[in-house]
This record gives sequence, C-alpha cells and structure tokens, in this order.
Amino acid sequence: MGKLFWIALGATAGVLVVRKLTKAAESLTPEGAADRVAGGLRSVGDAVREFTDEVRAGMAERDAELRYALGIAPDGSGAQRAQPDLDAVDDLFNPHSRGTF
Repeated sequence: MGKLFWIALGATAGVLVVRKLTKAAESLTPEGAADRVAGGLRSVGDAVREFTDEVRAGMAERDAELRYALGIAPDGSGAQRAQPDLDAVDDLFNPHSRGTF
C-alpha cells in the first residue's frame, strides 16, 4: 500500500510539473507574448473607458450647475428664469467645500 501511495504522489507531481513547464513554454512563444500584450492593452482600454465615463459625468454635472446658476434652460433653448440666481453664480467662483476648484 505504501508503494502505491508514493507512485501516485510521484505521478501527480510529474503531471503538475509538466503542465507548469508547458504553460511557461507557451508564454514564451510569439503567440503567448501576443496574448499577454493583448491582455495588457485590454486592461488599459478598460481603464481609459472608465476614466472617460467619469469625466463625462463630471462635465454633465458641471454643465447643469452652470445652466442653473445662469438661468439657462436645461436643453439650452432659452432663459429658464428672468434673472440668474446670483448666489449660485457666486458659488461658481468661490471654492467648494470638496476642494475641486
């Protein structure tokens, strides 16, 4: 029974080593390098996409703040109010508590 255990353990270790070496050898081929580069570019693309989405959301928020403060209708078709909200205009030029400008 003991010999069978050691044979099974050796066979398992051999299979794991061969699989690991095969994977390492494949990563050194041109196709493996291309896969690594493609994966890296994909992650960079995802990061850029997330960044642009956040910038667009910030731009839309800021645009809404400006339109409100200046009394412009949200669709830009004309005046929403007869007079701009002067307190809101002052807030546009004073630093916000969150420190973004």
